[in-house]
Amino acid sequence: MQSTFDERNWLVWLVRVRIFILTLLLAIELAIAQFSPTPLPMRLFLSTMVFWYTLSLFYVLLLSLWQEHRLQASLQVLTDLILVSLVVHETGGWDSSLNFLYPLVIIVASVLLPRVWAQLVAALAFILYGTVLELNYYAVVPSYSSTHPALKALQAIIFVNLFGFLAVAYLAGLLTAKLRQVGVQLKDTSGALESLQALHENIIHSISSGLITTGLDGRITLVNAAAQRLLERSPAGLLGAPVHHLFLDPLPTVESPQGHGEVRFEPPTKFRKTVRVRVASLTVPERGELGFVYVLDDLTEIRRLEREVRMQDKLAAVGRLAAAIAHEIRNPLTSIAGSVSMLSGVPEMNEDHRRLLDIVTRESQRLNSIITDFLAYSRTKQYHFDRVDLVQSVEDTLTLMDHRMTAEKTGITIERRFSVRQAWAIADGDKLKQVFWNLCENAVRAMKDGGTLTAAVESLGDDWQVSFRDTGTGMTPQQIEKIFEPFQSNFEGGTGLGLAIVYQIVQAHDGKVWARSKPGQGTTLVLRLRRLDAERPASTGEGVPEKAQGKAQVVVAARPVAAAAGGGLRG
Repeated sequence: MQSTFDERNWLVWLVRVRIFILTLLLAIELAIAQFSPTPLPMRLFLSTMVFWYTLSLFYVLLLSLWQEHRLQASLQVLTDLILVSLVVHETGGWDSSLNFLYPLVIIVASVLLPRVWAQLVAALAFILYGTVLELNYYAVVPSYSSTHPALKALQAIIFVNLFGFLAVAYLAGLLTAKLRQVGVQLKDTSGALESLQALHENIIHSISSGLITTGLDGRITLVNAAAQRLLERSPAGLLGAPVHHLFLDPLPTVESPQGHGEVRFEPPTKFRKTVRVRVASLTVPERGELGFVYVLDDLTEIRRLEREVRMQDKLAAVGRLAAAIAHEIRNPLTSIAGSVSMLSGVPEMNEDHRRLLDIVTRESQRLNSIITDFLAYSRTKQYHFDRVDLVQSVEDTLTLMDHRMTAEKTGITIERRFSVRQAWAIADGDKLKQVFWNLCENAVRAMKDGGTLTAAVESLGDDWQVSFRDTGTGMTPQQIEKIFEPFQSNFEGGTGLGLAIVYQIVQAHDGKVWARSKPGQGTTLVLRLRRLDAERPASTGEGVPEKAQGKAQVVVAARPVAAAAGGGLRG
């Protein structure tokens, strides 16, 4: 059975076809009346056609006002039968060539109405047609025909049309039933196809790995939700774009021995990512190769952890080395310094000798400073954790640094960008000030010709983020990779232990510290610490501060080899 929506569409179609047929018939009859003599009552015929036109327009208006489309269909079929009978009468009755309109109305009834109703419409059409012919034959109404057939001929005409009307109703009913059945099957098949397509799309978008499909030209045709999150792009910015332009390194090909590889990707707003890409041909059995499928896995965190493990190994080795040799070096160094000091007082020393002794004394002091840093780095530290306002700690550090910059006339200005007034955390305030001072000191050393040091404190989820950005020369990716390793100083006269100590202190606070930089674009050193009001997961590592309960706590942190897990180095 047709739905209400389909019946309305059929009714709209019926009105359009009716107007077209009426226009065509009117033109034909007017042409016939113009070029050949005919008994056609022109005024009556034109009045009937105008009335039919008006009725069609009324039906168009009725479609938007009356929702009973089945009743409208019955009404239109009935009025069409009556008007067809009137037109057949006006165009000559049994001589009329317009009796083919009856089968058209029967076909329309077969489409719009149930099959039994179509048979009834065929019977009604026969009754109306026979009535018109009988009334004309017995001169009950005026006849506009040019001939007058015998009674048997009239009866033959009537019964031939009866057979024709019933045959049209039967065949049209069968055809309409088949069409409706095919329509239902097509709708069911379309629904099943849509459900299958939705299922496939849900499966693709539910895959945790990123999935990209391309054509043979390398342009993206499909991107799942995981790939959108990984690439940090919207579908509009990805679909149709060449897939090779998204990555910094060449993508693996199907011909590659392993079929996969690692490439780097630089999101528009965050750090560079490392992505493993696996590629395969997109092949359809009967159509061959249509494109390629790329599967993406984010390896950024894994590679970061690997770098951190390497860092821990290096720190452990340096810690063991420092603990083993620091005291052994310092004792003879003290003896050397004392002996040189005594030699400097001998009156027979000339200026060259004294200059050489000054060099020995100065280098001994520098060596002693290095040994002191060694001991500070390797010695077991004691941390006094308490509630600390990071904003106030940074402000104190910047105040001291500001006075120093003014006194030394370095041409460096300091900017403060604090998005919060207070940033409470559980930390050792003195150790954090040491961290802030070292970070500021490195920023100042990077700006030999002056510049701007920008300090920022902001809230990011469960963490506080403190950053120090300079406008210096910047660093290469290789320098960023080793910036927190001991003896990796990029400045003349530096020992390379300042940032290593920073890394050690931050790890003891269960925090993270990393650097962001590009050559010629300055450097940003970023520190993250857990907020005081944030939920802290349980940890078994030593040196991780517990939640304060209103009073200070003392936690002994291990050497670098046993520093708390959870700190991070990013580059």
